[in-house]
Amino acid sequence: MFAEYIEAALERAVYKTIEDEDPIFVSVPELQGAWATGKTVEEARKELISVIEGWIALRLRMGRSIPTIGDRHKSNL
Repeated sequence: MFAEYIEAALERAVYKTIEDEDPIFVSVPELQGAWATGKTVEEARKELISVIEGWIALRLRMGRSIPTIGDRHKSNL
């Protein structure tokens, strides 16, 4: 179920090129604070997967809800 939620989040990811050592910036608008960078799109995407996993774990540990992403809702986690 986590994998489906993460996949739905990745489908909504927004990629940008920035002036930085790691020029690819990616974020998920529905997941406030979930973003990553990388030298390539694939590197940034892999990092974002790790960030989303940690983001979910932290919110659950803090007793906070997980927002809906498409048809993937917190009740499915």
